[in-house]
Amino acid sequence: MSAARRIALLTGQLSQSANAPQVVSQPTAATKKPVKVVITGAAGQIAYSLVFQVASGAMLGADQPIELRLLDLPVCEKALQGVIMEIHDCAFPTLTSVIGTSDYKTAFLDVDVAMLVGAKPRGPGMQRKDLLTANAAIFSGQGKALNQFASRNVKVVVVGNPANTNALITIKNAPDLPPQNITALTRLDFNRGAAQIANRLKVGVSQIKNIVIWGNHSKTQYPDVNHGYIKDYPAPFLSTPIRAAVNDNKWLDGEFLSTVQDRGAAIISARGKSSAASAGNAAVDHIRDWVLGTASGDIASMAVISDGSYGVPKDLVFSFPVTCVNGSWKIVQGLKIDAASQKLIDSTTKELLEERKDALGF
Repeated sequence: MSAARRIALLTGQLSQSANAPQVVSQPTAATKKPVKVVITGAAGQIAYSLVFQVASGAMLGADQPIELRLLDLPVCEKALQGVIMEIHDCAFPTLTSVIGTSDYKTAFLDVDVAMLVGAKPRGPGMQRKDLLTANAAIFSGQGKALNQFASRNVKVVVVGNPANTNALITIKNAPDLPPQNITALTRLDFNRGAAQIANRLKVGVSQIKNIVIWGNHSKTQYPDVNHGYIKDYPAPFLSTPIRAAVNDNKWLDGEFLSTVQDRGAAIISARGKSSAASAGNAAVDHIRDWVLGTASGDIASMAVISDGSYGVPKDLVFSFPVTCVNGSWKIVQGLKIDAASQKLIDSTTKELLEERKDALGF
């Protein structure tokens, strides 16, 4: 399926029915329906790294018009206007309009893509339960707004932490939307893992395939290399499993895991601020794969509503290996899980169950 047809499905220009006509004219940037994208927390540093990629066409293509809505609190109005001025000054050909607002209806009305970045950060002395409670108020409100105003085919990625449980809160407050439409970001963890392997082997990061991120976007996540491989390694047209290529299980099961799991804290320690550019870039990757599809044979990682796969309890937003086709994701089935991997998956599952209980009471 062409990219043009996938975008048409997203914006409602085509039916997803198998019986729908398959002959589609090739629209141009001038004739395509704009995709409506809302970004929350739009005056913050992650959004500042994200909005320009979305507006430029980096997310959905250089020929796809974008209508951009930026949502933040009234107190951020002046900063938000500064962001909008910079967006205008970029003169992006793909951008049809941009507005800044603190009103949910204005922000979410008929949106096709929602990138929920804004969240309350953990402050000094704040317990995890307090953080979950504070964010529950934010994401329950945004879930209700999505439920009331957004396109029924909206695709939602929650970036604001704790992202998995914030996504679950959003789902529970948007009962009229398919729960499959609301996801959380673990692509950042995949990208971090791929970069570590690429640097170790001195290969291009695009050669690193099918690392799987299991579970929570937290220190308990499990970056699993057992199903991954290196494309065109050690020579063109050859592929080598990651474990065989690295040939150092001690590093893979030790330093590699801890580096990916603790990367956010390491960045805060180094620059005094949390990951921003890399988080925004990963959110763009997440939506691009979801809408335009994963390449044949490639596995992505997305935190999605569990259906019980791999023994993960239902009603958790859990990072799984997925493939994306025609704007829909599907959990990859049948991967072999060894005992060491199962222990790590169980640990991150336990944390998510605790978060769910603290945030939602079940």
